[in-house]
Amino acid sequence: MAKDSSFDVVSEVNMQEVDNAFQQTTREISQRYDLKDSGATIELLKGDKLFTINAPADFVSKQIIDVLSSKLIKRGIDLKAVSWDAPQAASGGTVRVLGHIVEGIDQATAKKINKDIKDQKLKVKVTIEAEKLRVSSASKDALQTVIQFLRDQDYGQPLQFTNYR
Repeated sequence: MAKDSSFDVVSEVNMQEVDNAFQQTTREISQRYDLKDSGATIELLKGDKLFTINAPADFVSKQIIDVLSSKLIKRGIDLKAVSWDAPQAASGGTVRVLGHIVEGIDQATAKKINKDIKDQKLKVKVTIEAEKLRVSSASKDALQTVIQFLRDQDYGQPLQFTNYR
């Protein structure tokens, strides 16, 4: 019997590139004439994978999110990797916005991906392993079909395909 081929479906974010985008954003905030003296700040907590934006108004916070988003795109980070909370009122009439970096596939999303692959009626086997899925099959063509199918879907977070063998 031929050995099965497989690949892993993961959702990972390169934190070094996120940090580089964050550094570029802080530099732009300190230099841009419309943001320079506004009192707006952005912080990155790497351990918690969390952005915190403090701004004097909701409009300014949206401008900072736009600047950060453009830097993330240039660095090859999918914008679905950051989920933004609704603006919250903070002290002194300012606004605080939290952005969570999404990494790993949660159980609910993994089960949805598994169900969607099974609905394709391909001869593949899907196993959920912690924060990733392993898809295996004897046919490499079936695996390529699954990869193309998953690329066309939207699960609210970026998906990568690793360990293809």
